[in-house]
Amino acid sequence: MAVSERGTPSQVGSLLREWRERRRLSQVDLANQAGVSARHISFLETGRAKPSRAMVLRLAEQLDVPMRDRNPLLLAAGYAPAYEQKTLADPAMGPVLDAVRQVLRGHDPNPALVVDGEWNLVEANRGFALFTEGCAPELLEPPINVLRLVLHPKGMAPGVANLGVWRAKLLGRLRRRAASDPRLRPLYEELLEYPCDQEEPEVDMPVAGDICIPFQLRRGDQVLSFFGTLATFGTPRDITVAELIIESFFPADGITAEAVRAYGSTTGAGNFS
Repeated sequence: MAVSERGTPSQVGSLLREWRERRRLSQVDLANQAGVSARHISFLETGRAKPSRAMVLRLAEQLDVPMRDRNPLLLAAGYAPAYEQKTLADPAMGPVLDAVRQVLRGHDPNPALVVDGEWNLVEANRGFALFTEGCAPELLEPPINVLRLVLHPKGMAPGVANLGVWRAKLLGRLRRRAASDPRLRPLYEELLEYPCDQEEPEVDMPVAGDICIPFQLRRGDQVLSFFGTLATFGTPRDITVAELIIESFFPADGITAEAVRAYGSTTGAGNFS
């Protein structure tokens, strides 16, 4: 929803209601979380009351509104944006990138990467090259979109042993993000058209004994199995920093651990990008 800096109570109220419903909260639920009355929430959503700048940010926090979407809330209420978005080339980003690189180097030889808010690769360690063996060269030309790289038929997809499960998982995550971020809609529609010869479960049904969903990758006559972790910056004030995600992969079994160690000994240390 595009709004000018001269927003109105009804504009911000409509947006707040949309976010509350998206989070499946009642007015009473939100009121209890924010420490205000349900009557006040009702007045804000209907435009009978105008929230202060602090109240907009307070409700955005309780509704877990992504930082990128908080500025439109402020604009709709008639306030100036609160959050900047620096580029990664900005000198102020130097310490952030230094920290990211330190994490990536420390994770070698296990694969690790950093993506931005559109799943474009920012950097990766040397171990990540294990994942990209056999991918078409054009998919490895910057800017590299990691979701495209994983699901493209000339990318990692042919080697992913449990592609159906991971395709459903990744497309579901992208679809939810695209609902509030129109930049991602074209990517979602593109990836949706990629072929997949495996069943894509509509619901993730746990199996007894499972700890997490492994990422299974065929390499030669072996199937390597990894589990992943996601890390973000804890107290960001910048949109770019808030959207950076460090994804690290760990061997899920002894065969994979040995294969990763062997691969690392042949490639050495350093960065993928």
